[in-house]
Amino acid sequence: MPDATIDNQNAPDWKPSRPEGTILYDFMQKMAKKYENNTILTDYSVFFNWSIENLEGFWSEFWDYAQIIGEKGDLILQNPEKMTGSQFFPNGSLNYAQNLLKKRDSDAAMIFMDEKERERTLSYDDLYTQVSLWRQALVKAGVVKGDRVAALMPNMPETIIATLATASLGAIWSSASPDFGVQGILDRFGQIEPKVFIAVDGYYYGGKTIDCLIKIKDVQQTLTTLTQTIIVPFVSDAPDLLGMKNTKTVHELFEGFVAQNIVFEQVPFNHPLFIMFSSGTTGVPKCIVHGHGGTLIQHVKEHRLQCDIRAGDSIFYFTTCGWMMWNWLVTGLASGATLLLYDGNPFYPDPLVLWRFTAKHKATLFGTSAKYIDALKAHDIRPKEKTNLSHLKIITSTGSPLVHESFDYIYEHIKKDVHISSISGGTDIVSCFVLGNPISPVWRGEIQGAGLGLAVDVFDDKGKVLPKGAGSGELVCTRPFPCMPIAFWNDPEGVKYKKAYFEKYDNIWCHGDWIERTHNGGLIIHGRSDATLNPGGVRIGTAEIYRQVEQVPQVIESIAVGQNWDGDVRVILFVILKEGVTLDEALIKEIKTKIRSGASPRHVPAKIIQVSDIPKTKSGKMTELAVKDVIHGRPIQNSEALANPEALALYRELEALKS
Repeated sequence: MPDATIDNQNAPDWKPSRPEGTILYDFMQKMAKKYENNTILTDYSVFFNWSIENLEGFWSEFWDYAQIIGEKGDLILQNPEKMTGSQFFPNGSLNYAQNLLKKRDSDAAMIFMDEKERERTLSYDDLYTQVSLWRQALVKAGVVKGDRVAALMPNMPETIIATLATASLGAIWSSASPDFGVQGILDRFGQIEPKVFIAVDGYYYGGKTIDCLIKIKDVQQTLTTLTQTIIVPFVSDAPDLLGMKNTKTVHELFEGFVAQNIVFEQVPFNHPLFIMFSSGTTGVPKCIVHGHGGTLIQHVKEHRLQCDIRAGDSIFYFTTCGWMMWNWLVTGLASGATLLLYDGNPFYPDPLVLWRFTAKHKATLFGTSAKYIDALKAHDIRPKEKTNLSHLKIITSTGSPLVHESFDYIYEHIKKDVHISSISGGTDIVSCFVLGNPISPVWRGEIQGAGLGLAVDVFDDKGKVLPKGAGSGELVCTRPFPCMPIAFWNDPEGVKYKKAYFEKYDNIWCHGDWIERTHNGGLIIHGRSDATLNPGGVRIGTAEIYRQVEQVPQVIESIAVGQNWDGDVRVILFVILKEGVTLDEALIKEIKTKIRSGASPRHVPAKIIQVSDIPKTKSGKMTELAVKDVIHGRPIQNSEALANPEALALYRELEALKS
């Protein structure tokens, strides 16, 4: 395949049929009229530049346009020249939950399906009632503004209800997926000292029922700050709570409560809402704190302007409660959408389970990880042949770069006339730096652009801007934005916070993604910059290798790392092959030839090794750094963060890497 910057000189894969019918176009029209600036109407890139040059005006205007409930205050941005010292709406106040619960009617707020394909629907009225009951239960447990509520829960309605009840009080929510082990849970919740612990009795995955009660007992013994543990029955009608301290089922807790009007605690714009956790693969996870206002306004902006989500839409994201895309999905309630929730294995009982669910409920947005799309492609699954996806407007993909061939697969085997929005950001900003928009074309293999109001750029190592077609560099943000973390928990001087984002460039956010601008004005992410390879001193993004390797039909998945060797770095490629396929000299030659012709000779690995598994985080991201540590004999500091830590053993003390 040709180089990426040349590969996309052809016609775009998708063009909007009616850009003038989008929410974004309407907002642009209103801004052009108000600011008497008709150039704003020309295209997305012009409007993006306007949003950066008029940072305060953009965010203030969007607050009004989105009808955010709250008070803006008399100042939009304090200390705009400082990244870490700035603050949006410093005199403003609002409540996240109030903005998500403003719709009160019989429309579906959420539809949940489990692995057994049993469904449950809650209306917006039902949701409000349930939040009221949960709020009373939390108050009875002594929860007040600033307290932490921790949850070990699946992606089910009760998790969202408890989140909104917590936020309504001004308390702080933090959640993790129930597949975490005891140490992984304690590494996270042990740092934030929760007052209330909410947990499910068990969950389903891959046709199995997994009990959670034993590890909940173990966790309780260490979390000494707990005043109440609430068990949500899911796999049993009457879970056995024997031996648990201060523990009740949610049904017991609600006895005597009657739904009432919710009094939403009005909190400052930057009052803590969520404590999120970094992946934790290089040590104890960092506790990243996000606020009510920044989370809300950024999510609503992405939903409405970048994804064209509106009241009545049904939106789906395949996610666990330990991934920030879950938080992103939840905020869809602020736009009056119906949330489609699924918990379980995305390939059980068959690979079309998610597509049947979203087709049945006429989803307009389908969100997933790039690795899920890759898996569908590798197994030749063709959803459009078995499901009616006529209502689907947009497919969002994140977690890792969506390669060119995955764009081809989506358009051929999922839906031809769909807006593919490859998005990237992360837990650090609980949203996206770069993503799609509904008024611009989609080019094969490219992210459409940066998000409105975020001054995203590409820097070389010396802090110079890299223009279109000038190669890859660091993804940076040069001006403040509302969804910057408030702080890291237990980091009062901000030392860890500044080290995480501002160590490389002074007063510039460095995100850690290795990214390139294309001639089309789009963006291609080539992987994490801390995982880039440096053979001969030339930086190579791992995604460039994966794109080529995974076009080889015998390969299901691959992971590339750099091994220190003979005073330099050599590229090592590990591959998972299809059943019955063995890595022989002919296949090694085929893979190397593909990489050499599709990327460059520098991308060709020195060694190719067959493995049966690749270690991944709970959210499905490959852990290149963990593999790199293992092959160099370094200890893995936190294998609890991995979904399959046993896979690391496959990379330890390999004879093939000793010569």
